[in-house]
Amino acid sequence: MTTPPTPAPDEPTEPTGPTGPTGPTELSAEDKAEELRRFNTREQDSAWRAVAYMLTGPLIYGGLGALADHWLGTTWLVGVGIVGGMALSLYLIWFRYGTH
Repeated sequence: MTTPPTPAPDEPTEPTGPTGPTGPTELSAEDKAEELRRFNTREQDSAWRAVAYMLTGPLIYGGLGALADHWLGTTWLVGVGIVGGMALSLYLIWFRYGTH
C-alpha cells in the first residue's frame, strides 16, 4: 500500500474546514431547520432595525429642529431636521445593509 506524497510547504492542500479532512458531512434535518430558523431571525432583526432607523432619524432630527426653531424664533428648521434625519437614516441603512 502506498501513501500519497506530501505536498511541499508552499503547495496548497485540501482544506480541512470544520468538518475535517474527510470532507463535508451531511446536516441532519434538525440541524437544517435550526440553521433556517437562525437565518430567518437574523433577517427579521435586520428588517425591524431598518424600520427603527427610518422612524428615529426624522423624529430625533425633527425634534432638534423644533428646539432650534423655538430658540431662534424661526419656522423652517423642523422641516430641515426631518428631511436631514430621513436622509441620514437612508444613508445608514444603505451603508449597513446595502453593501453585503
